Order: sequence, then structure tokens, then C-alpha cells
Amino acid sequence: MAAAAASSSSSLLCFPSLLLLFSIISSTTTSIRVSQFHETPPPLPYQNLNFLASSSLSRAHHLKDPRTNPPNTTASPLFSHSYGAYSISLSFGTPPQTLNFVFDTGSDFTWFPCTHRYLCKHCSFSSTRSPPLSFIPKLSSSSKILGCLNPKCSWIHRSNFECKDCKPSSKNCTQICPPYLILYGSGTTGGISLSETLNLPNRTVHDFLVGCSVFSSDQPAGIAGFGRGPPSFPSQLGLKKFSYCLLSHRFDDTTKSSSLVLDTDSDSGKVQGLSYTPFVKNPQVSQHPAFSVYYYVALRQISVGGRRVKIPYKYLTPQPGGNGGTIVDSGTTFTYMSRDVFELVAAEFERQVQEKYERAIGAEARTGLRPCMNVTHGILDGLSLPELRFHFKGGAEMALPLDNYFAFVRDDGGGASALCLTVVTQGVAGEGEFSGGPSIILGNFQMQNFYVEYDLAKERFGFRRQSCN
Repeated sequence: MAAAAASSSSSLLCFPSLLLLFSIISSTTTSIRVSQFHETPPPLPYQNLNFLASSSLSRAHHLKDPRTNPPNTTASPLFSHSYGAYSISLSFGTPPQTLNFVFDTGSDFTWFPCTHRYLCKHCSFSSTRSPPLSFIPKLSSSSKILGCLNPKCSWIHRSNFECKDCKPSSKNCTQICPPYLILYGSGTTGGISLSETLNLPNRTVHDFLVGCSVFSSDQPAGIAGFGRGPPSFPSQLGLKKFSYCLLSHRFDDTTKSSSLVLDTDSDSGKVQGLSYTPFVKNPQVSQHPAFSVYYYVALRQISVGGRRVKIPYKYLTPQPGGNGGTIVDSGTTFTYMSRDVFELVAAEFERQVQEKYERAIGAEARTGLRPCMNVTHGILDGLSLPELRFHFKGGAEMALPLDNYFAFVRDDGGGASALCLTVVTQGVAGEGEFSGGPSIILGNFQMQNFYVEYDLAKERFGFRRQSCN
């Protein structure tokens, strides 16, 4: 579009003055079904679980109260990280500069650490303790600062804003799109918007909207926003569906990877054996624009050990006020349940295991997880616990292996001493009460070794259990 091109041609020489600007902005009884661990996972330290539980809750707080004929498919490696998320490598610019991005279906904006002056507080989460790499705009001949009159500017600033020094009829407006400031559950980022070239393995995308962040906090890498909305990765690429398989979480930075597959043809590459459930629309997204980014799914029931947990309907389906319902979020580590839902699920677990295992109250206090149970080395191989199963509209059922909803933790001597349910809720570790937003957020820990598909053309979510290694 000619108008968009003209309004995106501002010079990059204004970065120093922008940095000054940002410094101002930022200051019934049935038989119980059990499953077993296929292999004994390594025990995890209390500190790591406490951090992951806290970050999952922070993430939940944010999500509940936010903001040519190309090839059909493109595949990119997907890596697991110690900070509880998964990342992909993407290349932007001319010539290409490659950086790591957190893969996030709970947000819709893509940004990278930017310029030599990029500042980040508490960002070294990896085992290497190295700072994030930065994109250098002046080294790319295709970098253009987004102009205020460019329609893509409104993708970022959803509220009404005006280009104070420009009129729609202006042909030579040099005013840039206002800086952005994004709040995530675990941190923030701020910067300016660029129109840049995205270089995929078998496809080049020109004029891709991406954020050039010059300051961040608690963000170990840039973020690739795969949620809904105009600025999202799927929207800008015109994807009909995307799919991935999440490697086992061992909370280390591994060189092993699985694949994220991007597909522009909804009928290509059909995968056998998937169970599908439809995406659900939140009726109040116009009053709560941030909720429009989420992938809501029709969770109808949760069962523990074959026994249905009686969860009130208002928590399972988005309500007239916009609250309630279930979303899928790759950026959340441990599944979140609102307090009323969690207490029902946890109580059923406790009831079914209380005669077998003693509660590990100390582990609960240190990890922020509940319930935790004392275990010994001698029973790890034969350990069995109630099965956790999610039942969706359309008959799809997700039966989780124990690896996906319990974690071993060790005592100070390094031995496995407790087993904790990896589902979180507010208030267990002293957090304040959350209000509003989704009642259940399905996190990536529960999706380990599941192949999942977001069929955007047919508005459905598909999954099947398989080894992703």
C-alpha cells in the first residue's frame, strides 16, 4: 500500500532521542483409574519449582487482566528452556540477523531486543547466564520505523489515538507511531515499531510489523506472539493453521528440539489420530479487547481418578461479563485454575491419595504447589496416582500421563523426597486474589509430549499424545 510505505520511511537516526523518551516513560464411588511414570524424571529443586509456580501465577494474573504464491508449510526448531518456556529462532533484516524468541500463544505482538543500547533487568534466565542478543537496525537495509499514519500502528495502539502533527491527507508526514509499553505476567518491555523483512527457511515476508524494544524487565528473549489479532504471527503470515510438539520439560537449556510447523493451507499435511474440540468465542471481547487474543477451548469436565469433579458451569464457559472459560497458553508453564476450581480438583486428589501418602507440608510451603506428598526412593518405580483427564466439547479427551501433572522435588540432601501437583492457583504462596479473566489456563507443562494443532481455518484445537523427542 502506497500510503503505508510512505508513512514508514522515517530515518533511524532518531534512536538516541527515542532512548531519552523511553527513560521518561519507563521509570460417587467408582473404580479408580491410575497411570504410571514411564520413566522416573529427575527430582527438581524447591527453588526452581517455586520460581516456576510464581511465574505461572504472574502469567495467569496478566492473562486474566490484560492487553506471492508462498510455500504451504514452514518448519522451525522449538527448544525447551530452564525458565519454563519454549523458544524458536527467527531471522529479521537484510542481511538476516537471527535471534531467539519465546513462543507465546497468549499474546499477539512480536518484538526483539533492539540496538546496542538495549537495557534489560533480571533477564539472564538461561544456564549460560548470557544476556539476550540484540537486533541492530542500522545494520539492516530493510529496517523502517513505522509511521503514525500507517494502518499497522492501530494494530498496536487499540485505543483511540491521534497523530498530533499529521493529518490523514498528509503525504510527507514524518511523525512515528507512538512508542509501545507492554505488560506481561513476569515483566515488561517497551520500544518503537518497525517494518522489517522476516526471513523464514523457505519464505521471505516483507514489511512485517515487529517491535524494537530498547528496555525490558524479566524477559529472557524476545517474544513471538502467536495469539489472535492483526499483529500476531499467524495473522501477518496468513496462516490457516500451525502445530507443534513440546519436548519433555526438564527445566534445562537443551540442544534437542522439536518442530513448530506453519501452514498456509488448511487441507495440507493432515495428521492422523487427532482429537478435536472447537474454539470458543468470548462474547465480551469488545468490552475486553485483551481477551480477543486468547484461544478459548470448550472444556466441559475435569475428572480425577475416573471421578468427575463437579465444577460450576460459570467457570467453564465465558460469562456475559467476559470472565470464565478456558484458554490454551504456550507461555504459561503450570496450568492455572481459579481458586474455587482448584480447591475442588485438589480436594479430590487429596481424598484419593490420603491413605497411601503423607502430605509433605514443608514442600508445599517451599514450592508454592499443593498437594505435595512424601515419597521414598523404594517406591518410585511402582508409583501410581489418580489420573487427571480433561473432557472437551465434541468428545475429545486429554488423559495426562503423571509426568505432565506431578513433579518430584528433592530435599537439601539432593534426594527425591516429595511429589507435587503442578497446578497453581492464587493465594497458596501468599499472592493476592485475582479477579476476572479466564478461569483455567492450560499451560505448556501439561502439554509435554502432545502434538497440538491450532486449525484457524476450521476454528478448532486438535491434539494427540506422542513422543516429541
